[in-house]
Amino acid sequence: MSAAPKARSVEVLAPRWRPAALLPREPAQDLLLVFVAAVLCFFACLSVIAALGADRAARGWAGQIHGSATVLVQPAAGESPDASAARAAETLAGVKGVSEAAVLEKAKAEALLEPWFGPGPALADLPIPRLVTVELDPKAPASIAALDSALKGAGVEATIDDHSRWTRSIMRAGGLARLAAAGAAVLMTLAAGAVIAFATRAGLAARREIVEVLHLSGAEDVFIVALFQNRLAELAAVAGALGAAGAISVGALMRLLGGGSGLTPVLPVAWSDLLAVAPAPLLAAAIAAIAARITAMRQVRTLP
Repeated sequence: MSAAPKARSVEVLAPRWRPAALLPREPAQDLLLVFVAAVLCFFACLSVIAALGADRAARGWAGQIHGSATVLVQPAAGESPDASAARAAETLAGVKGVSEAAVLEKAKAEALLEPWFGPGPALADLPIPRLVTVELDPKAPASIAALDSALKGAGVEATIDDHSRWTRSIMRAGGLARLAAAGAAVLMTLAAGAVIAFATRAGLAARREIVEVLHLSGAEDVFIVALFQNRLAELAAVAGALGAAGAISVGALMRLLGGGSGLTPVLPVAWSDLLAVAPAPLLAAAIAAIAARITAMRQVRTLP
């Protein structure tokens, strides 16, 4: 009669005697590690998005400038500046590879000079040069030599600016912006690796007795190292996912607030840029696994 109750009590108590994990979870420390790693991943992902936006902005501005030219027309003897500019625009419009050539209105030319001379009647007394804006065919743009030859053939004396100087400056600025963003991402990655290495050393120090027992019991170094490597890679993957999600949210907010050009034309963010940080969890896990493995292997090899 008493055998059945004893069997039931054994069944009830059996789950309580399951062996504890060799590397138990510590919610407080794990949460702190995930938070720090997630912040680093967030800034690294944000740097990647910023680099892509800066590259798009530089290429867009360079493309717009490269596809146009400005002609400074000098009036011929016995001809008014307006007539010379009109004749230059008509000549350039007939050149193959030119989409459009138009005389810049005097009011717009004066508006360009206002920041230096200020508004008022003083501009009316200045010999403001007449400009002709030329839009080139993006598929087969006309060369500067062809434009200059056409103007000389029409007897128009003018100076052509193909904006190459500005194009080089913009591309150089875009390259510096990309380099700065990439450097920030690399620094964040190195910092994350350092945090993981520190957490590995702390974990080994806190469980040194367990590790020594495993080592003396014949457990291979690879087995002991794998415990820390897999655990920290799991935490880093969670941190990478959180950091990437935060960066994607900020990027999406920038895109929505700025409409089709991102937050500002200076940093146009495209929806495709947000996909670039999708591999962040895998990269974070890989970096954590490598850092934890190297650190744990060095520590384990010092054991007796």
